[in-house]
Amino acid sequence: MDDQRPALHLDHVSAGYPSARPVVEGVDLVVRPGEVVALVGPSGAGKTTLLRTAAGLLRPYAGTVTVLGRRWPERAPRGTIGYIPQRLGLVHHATTLENVAMGGLHREPAYRNLLRLPTSRLITEAEAALDAVGLLDKADAPVKELSGGQQRRTAIARALLQRPRLLLADEFLGELDRQTAETVQAAVLHLAETHGTAILLVEHHLTKAHTMADRVHEVDGGRLRDITDPARVDLEIHDDALLERRPDLEVA
Repeated sequence: MDDQRPALHLDHVSAGYPSARPVVEGVDLVVRPGEVVALVGPSGAGKTTLLRTAAGLLRPYAGTVTVLGRRWPERAPRGTIGYIPQRLGLVHHATTLENVAMGGLHREPAYRNLLRLPTSRLITEAEAALDAVGLLDKADAPVKELSGGQQRRTAIARALLQRPRLLLADEFLGELDRQTAETVQAAVLHLAETHGTAILLVEHHLTKAHTMADRVHEVDGGRLRDITDPARVDLEIHDDALLERRPDLEVA
């Protein structure tokens, strides 16, 4: 495999939802292995649409989407793409530990994958992932009994265990207090540093985005704008500008 090949390449992509006009148009974006790229912008600008398109959940109206060398609609191998959506997709009748272990089932023998029977090794790895997000004490609790922030940490732990080659994360620090957010952020960025995971994330606050990402792009009006030099951007003013376009957004 060519390590310099982009993990994600959007080439002049326009995308949206069926029977509707495009939400984003003419987007060019490259995310390489080990790189962290953040999307910022007001609500409804198209950030989630871009993530869903990159994940293969939306068909592009125009342009090409290439993920791990495979052009849409061809799928990347199972387990190579991690996705943390705003709606987390957890199995609510299962325990926290069982949900996290599902992130590693693609590495198990086929029958274990099919029956959702993790090995003891995978259980140990799942416990380590829960510990990394400060949730090991909730391992045996049903997910439906967890708070919103705890459920989000469960989804993040599942992605950590998966160790994907491309991780797409939609406001993954939402509902977390500052200390927990810092712990979770470090665990996620560790994927890029140690496993070469390419990360594309959505974050509403430009200041937070710049602490996490190698590059930051603003999505507004369906278009992508580079913010290439944070030292030349007044972060507080820019964050306020984003807030003015989304008055319901609270300052963290």
